[in-house]
Amino acid sequence: MKASQWTALGLTGALAVTLAACAPNGEGNGGENGGNGASGGDSLSVLIASSGPAEAGYYQEAAARFTEATGTEVEIVVANDLIQQLGQGFAGNNPPDLFYLPWDQFETYASQGFLEPYAGDLANAGDFLPALVEQFSYNDEFYCAPKDFSTLGLQINTEAWEAAGLTDADVPTTWDELATVAEALTDGDQVGLSMGREYARVGVFMNQAGGQLVDGDTVTADTAENAAGLEYLQGLIADGSLVFPPDLEAGWGGEAFGLGRAAMVVEGPWINGAMANDFPDREFISVELPAGPGGPSTYSFATCWGMPIDSDTRDSATAFVEFVTTPEEQLLAAEAFGVIPSTTAGADTYASQFPENAAFVAGVDYAVSPVAFAGAAAAVSEFNTELENIANANPSALLAGLQTNLQSALDSARG
Repeated sequence: MKASQWTALGLTGALAVTLAACAPNGEGNGGENGGNGASGGDSLSVLIASSGPAEAGYYQEAAARFTEATGTEVEIVVANDLIQQLGQGFAGNNPPDLFYLPWDQFETYASQGFLEPYAGDLANAGDFLPALVEQFSYNDEFYCAPKDFSTLGLQINTEAWEAAGLTDADVPTTWDELATVAEALTDGDQVGLSMGREYARVGVFMNQAGGQLVDGDTVTADTAENAAGLEYLQGLIADGSLVFPPDLEAGWGGEAFGLGRAAMVVEGPWINGAMANDFPDREFISVELPAGPGGPSTYSFATCWGMPIDSDTRDSATAFVEFVTTPEEQLLAAEAFGVIPSTTAGADTYASQFPENAAFVAGVDYAVSPVAFAGAAAAVSEFNTELENIANANPSALLAGLQTNLQSALDSARG
């Protein structure tokens, strides 16, 4: 079962406690090497979170190529629990020299002073997609280089599509068109549309209505635009054309899609591997999400290469980041385990080589990051709980609670 993109956020509160025990900028007990404990000399320790043997294998091979080219030895450490091990490393003043840092953890680390803001000094700093640079910037400074990214798209079961008499001309590009095809695809055996009943999916429709949750230092959750996004989904639910995975006896949207219980779902490129592994006979396409009255919108989920503050191995670590973010290496990674390159040149080439994923690449032009400032996790979790009653709830009431909780969290995060 595919875990929610918000799973890691549940650990943020505990993480803050762990990080509070750390001492950035060389304060505190210090490690064997002093400072932040990053190792010195011609070796690097790189902590990754592997989606499987293909991802770990790629980085082992990339590390070997880097060592051959530079002479710097690289140890690739595959985490069993990335967030826990990363927190423990900082708490013990012995963080890895480089590490995966997911989008939903970035501001927590940056705001507490644990990250080296090295990305703006990279030789290829100008090559990254602008949306990803913004995602991994804090106080207008580009902190860590994006490793890769994914966006949300609309998956369509082509067999069900054809059986409903739909053609390429019917692929939805607007909310009205989405409602029309979702109704046409709904029958006794399947529902037209399904997706996770969570902010990481529902929030996209709020954005497409012209809404947003945060504007600068002000929370804007309780706006008419955000309510319109919820009301649109309520209309689909009332029509019977939108049903959430648990009500289809499925653990997530991809499972409902693979089982043939939903003809369309809202997921990211990870669905390709899920279908290949679990439902190899499912034929489908991915297209861009339809635009709402506020225009197109999708979410971007990305990971960057984090580096501890005042790193002793900054030069070698920077060289490794530059190496693995070349278009050549990013395309090797894409071929190995399906990620989308974070550079403009890499993403363009990827879209040409993997046209089935072109919609995900196109989405980065208008993608936004889900709200993920330090402390937002609890507010989002509460909102997800409230969304269990979205079918009958008053949208304004749902958003009022989110407004209050998010503003309190933002006030605390901003000090």
